[in-house]
Amino acid sequence: MRLALFNQGRLGIVDGDHLVDVTEQLAQGSTPGAAGPLLQHIEALARGGAVDVDVSNCARVPLSDAVLESPLPRPGKVVGAPVNYLDHKAEMEYTTSVADLGVFLKANSSVIGPGQDIVLPYTDKRTDQEGELGVVIGRTATHVDAADALDYVFGYTCVLDITVRSGEDRSTRKSFDTFTPIGPWIVTADEIPDPDSLDLRCDVGGTTRQRTNTADLIFGVADLIAYTSSVMTLHPGDIIATGTPAGVGPLSHGDRVVLEIEQVGRLEVGVDGSRATPYDQRPGRRPR
Repeated sequence: MRLALFNQGRLGIVDGDHLVDVTEQLAQGSTPGAAGPLLQHIEALARGGAVDVDVSNCARVPLSDAVLESPLPRPGKVVGAPVNYLDHKAEMEYTTSVADLGVFLKANSSVIGPGQDIVLPYTDKRTDQEGELGVVIGRTATHVDAADALDYVFGYTCVLDITVRSGEDRSTRKSFDTFTPIGPWIVTADEIPDPDSLDLRCDVGGTTRQRTNTADLIFGVADLIAYTSSVMTLHPGDIIATGTPAGVGPLSHGDRVVLEIEQVGRLEVGVDGSRATPYDQRPGRRPR
């Protein structure tokens, strides 16, 4: 099942080229503009509150007429896996990988949805795209074994981990507003029995920059969940961005970024550099 958020917080099941509006059935009492009705549904499932959905009388909205939003506009946590492909390690000339670095956190306020714009902060610092498979946690996970880790997954989505190449820690360079596009929807875990065998491609301005298969992850999905849950408790609706392959590169004003992941979907966003300022004008800079 593919679950999408659309038209100011409506929850829909993707059915071919339509959305079946199941807001009233799956997200009763959700608060518009808060965490979103899909997060409420995931939390209800984690509490054992599964419901049978009768779509016979639900409104159907053509996908072409719908405005898709991030399926999880404010996830509890966004966890990133740095240097989780060997080719990206070589590309960036890193001597370490996720096995040495551990994971990092991105601010959940950095999340945007399909069709929105990544806003570049600086005119003179490179800002790169990083296309990644996103894992959505379905129930509370702490110190889980890798052999059981996929049982804790609600589903999968596309994630762009946007990154400024400057000197700050990762959580700063990756947490600017708009730096975590997510979508276009979440595909439930039963649709993807093996997340470690998915083709991934990321295009910028019509040119393919990244192409890989998740089989090349250093820490596969199960190992990454097991490791992360040994550090921090994962809650329903948390997202793990599994890492990016080689091919990261600078974004420019007017670019279109398209991330496609096999069996998951196609996420497209724009790039806006009209508000960028020089790096030396950032708040808190040290005088020379």
